[in-house]
Amino acid sequence: MALRPKYITFDCYGTLIYFEMAPAARRAYADRLPEADRMEAFVREFSAYRLDEVLGAWKPYRDVIESALRRSCGKLGIEYRDSDLEYIYGDIPNWGPHPDVVEPLRRVAEEFPLVILSNSMVDLIPHAVRALQAPFHAVYTAEEAQAYKPRMQAFEFMFDSLGCNPEDVLHCSSSFRYDLLTAYDMGVKMKAFVNRGHEPLNAYYEVNEIPDISGLPGLLGL
Repeated sequence: MALRPKYITFDCYGTLIYFEMAPAARRAYADRLPEADRMEAFVREFSAYRLDEVLGAWKPYRDVIESALRRSCGKLGIEYRDSDLEYIYGDIPNWGPHPDVVEPLRRVAEEFPLVILSNSMVDLIPHAVRALQAPFHAVYTAEEAQAYKPRMQAFEFMFDSLGCNPEDVLHCSSSFRYDLLTAYDMGVKMKAFVNRGHEPLNAYYEVNEIPDISGLPGLLGL
């Protein structure tokens, strides 16, 4: 049976925009981590610390990246340089959409209002929205919510801003840890797991699995 939400809400980076934080980190640290196993260990630590950094009180995303880099370098005994932060954070506006995104988004937008809830900054998100080339009803950032996902406060800000309830949305994300676990706990009944391959499917959380955004129109009966 086709899903009929009032709004379709999306995670942005990773789900719609190709998340290039790891490639940027690999380029920045190539001179200090020539061994493949050490580089992969660093990328894993950097990812884990970024998640840990967003679980507390809100702070600018640049500070999230800086703290995660410093902690990763400290754990693995690698030199930290301020230029690493400037390079990695400065690369974010250059990221573009996955190749499966633009056409299906445009198609779905003809029938449903599209919304972004992103762990981004007010000055960063316009670059991503322009790259997606689709009309969005609303775009919300962690900076506006003063909380990052997976914190409930971020989702509450979106629901309050839209004037809707959790059961009114179809939330789409490629991440259980940042999005879908919280969406489940908050009572979002319609959820799409966009299986980009960076997290495994967990059917317990009652998601509709799609391989990419090209599968979204089918969930909606389009």
